[in-house]
Amino acid sequence: MLQDNLIYIVIIALIGAIALGISHFISQREHNAVVKNDRLNWLRKQSFYTLDAIATLKAAGCKQEILEKLNQHAMLQIEEISMLAPDSDLMTQVNNQKETADRTAPGQGVFNSDKDLKRFKIYINFTEKLLGQMLKKGKLTPLLAENYSQELYWLNISIVADAHIHQGQQLLSQDEKLLALSHLKHAKAVIVRAMVPQAKKQPKLDLIQPQINAIQPRKTNQGGALEDSLDNFLK
Repeated sequence: MLQDNLIYIVIIALIGAIALGISHFISQREHNAVVKNDRLNWLRKQSFYTLDAIATLKAAGCKQEILEKLNQHAMLQIEEISMLAPDSDLMTQVNNQKETADRTAPGQGVFNSDKDLKRFKIYINFTEKLLGQMLKKGKLTPLLAENYSQELYWLNISIVADAHIHQGQQLLSQDEKLLALSHLKHAKAVIVRAMVPQAKKQPKLDLIQPQINAIQPRKTNQGGALEDSLDNFLK
């Protein structure tokens, strides 16, 4: 009788152990599914942002080296998606997004509206943060990081100035000379204040100043050098 009771106890213990094992397996599987889903959602957001940044900056005429860094980063994310969910809708979507970025024509973007400029600045900021992360992880040297930061800074300045130049030209074609002059002077101020070498600024200034002069011809005066200097400053 005692032996039978022991057998029952052993059987019950085995059943309990099996049940616990199955429960742990199911719980672990559910946990892994949640972790995988969270990772895919993060990869979706990051890969789309990176690919949109590539397309936007490429259209703005961004330096090819920076675009290559972004592309390498995007490819790592796409490879991880292909391992976690190779036949998913996400894989199809990200591949389509990649093709769109690849097909974007360099330097052919139009950023003239406030909406376009806001979108452009979002991706400039995103790229700057991403490059900062690469620097921290040792994927970028401090010298390159500084160089790329300066390139993005000047690209941002140039796009904003070009938008004001375009708006000025549009207003001028509508005979809105005062508004056109305001936009052109704004474009000039943006370039003048930029913390870059004068040689980098000069081509833009050479483009803007004749347009300002055409609307607001320089006054002839006998005031001498000081008055000339003040006149140039106010223009």
